[in-house]
Amino acid sequence: MLLRSPPDPLHTPAYRTGSLVLFAAVAVILTALAFEHIGGYSPCPLCLQQRYAYYAAIPLLFLALVLVVADRRALAAVLFLAVAAGFLANAGLGVFHAGVEWKFWAGPDTCAATPQSLSTSAGDLLKRLETARVVRCDEAPWRFAGLSFAGWNVVTSLLLALGAIAAALEGLRRSS
Repeated sequence: MLLRSPPDPLHTPAYRTGSLVLFAAVAVILTALAFEHIGGYSPCPLCLQQRYAYYAAIPLLFLALVLVVADRRALAAVLFLAVAAGFLANAGLGVFHAGVEWKFWAGPDTCAATPQSLSTSAGDLLKRLETARVVRCDEAPWRFAGLSFAGWNVVTSLLLALGAIAAALEGLRRSS
């Protein structure tokens, strides 16, 4: 009787797909940080909120990959699905932000200087107004192929969500 050894977890479809999603998520957030710190594009409050999905997804994806290697594929699939849900929510936030940029609806009050964010002293107010750089959510500072940063975030978030769902399904398929 010939015994088959179990497949190497590093070569399973779930691990490969999950790794690809992790690599892409890291690449996206590094690109956003490069646009900010090297390119000089200051993020608005909505832009910063759209980064939260990446900051949460990266360690969750890493943990899911560790669980795949540990042959805990069902638990890994739960984490992959949680990441997918986060990226789907992030895509919704990106659609909202793009709509604000296209003036389809108003953005939140945090996207511009408000009286609460300015000091009450007249001298301090003038000093802050001279040095304040308001980053507005309703003005896209950059577009490529007709899409702003928010629009591209919608595209990448949807692709990453699909990848995370695929990793979850592949992991469940392998565990049955």
